[in-house]
Amino acid sequence: MPKSSSSNEQLPPPLGRDAALFLDFDGTLVGLAPTPEAIEIPPALVSLLGDLSDQLGGALAVVSGRQIDSIDRFLAPLRLPAAGEHGVQRRDAKGHMQEQRAPDLVPILEVANELARVHEGLLVERKHAAIALHYRLAPQLEAVCRDAMSRAIAHDPQFELMHGKFVFEVKPAGINKGIAIDAFMTEAPFAGRTPVFLGDDTTDESGFAVVQPRGGIAVKVGSGPSLALHRLESPRAVYEWLVQARDQLAGPKKAPTPEAPDTPETQESPRSPE
Repeated sequence: MPKSSSSNEQLPPPLGRDAALFLDFDGTLVGLAPTPEAIEIPPALVSLLGDLSDQLGGALAVVSGRQIDSIDRFLAPLRLPAAGEHGVQRRDAKGHMQEQRAPDLVPILEVANELARVHEGLLVERKHAAIALHYRLAPQLEAVCRDAMSRAIAHDPQFELMHGKFVFEVKPAGINKGIAIDAFMTEAPFAGRTPVFLGDDTTDESGFAVVQPRGGIAVKVGSGPSLALHRLESPRAVYEWLVQARDQLAGPKKAPTPEAPDTPETQESPRSPE
């Protein structure tokens, strides 16, 4: 369970050129929205991530609960290394995709769909290997959602129930963001670098638990207890920190070269009056 680190929390240090940067998506790079499709991408975010990826030699990956094709759609034309569905899917820096085989989700999907039919405000999201039940529009139904999804997998050890911000998700057991980050750190261009992971939710704690023992930096976005020793208050603060990182990695801007003053040799000869 995450612990409060309020006595040690501080702003993250500047991003080093030797960093391997891992970024959660919803609640970290972009603000949360009533539905997964309603998020708004800051206008300059895509170019910012592209710049940082170039500056870090490609060692930048998105590690999200979303499917990778959803990440790609929102960050087009970028196709960054990514882990989707908390690590069920993973695309390395060479573009090679690994994806765990999808279990039988039909019984769980039926439970979630029936609950959404009976209770207004619930949203069922079917992923490749998981079922997410969102209750952001009906927060009073948290206990109802938890109990129904818990019962749906009570006798099936291949699944586990994960609780995020206004969502309960049934996913394959033994898969998490920390394992995905560990896998990236064994491969070029991430291997040998200092891992830095930013995330906002309880689902990101497994990543924090992997990054900090490696001598890396874990950054909790927003409020709430966390293993992370650093904190930023919002996606907006994340964006500003990333802008600062890009500018620092780019180095000081050179002053423009002043134009050569006109000399007698370069000045245009006065015209004779007509």
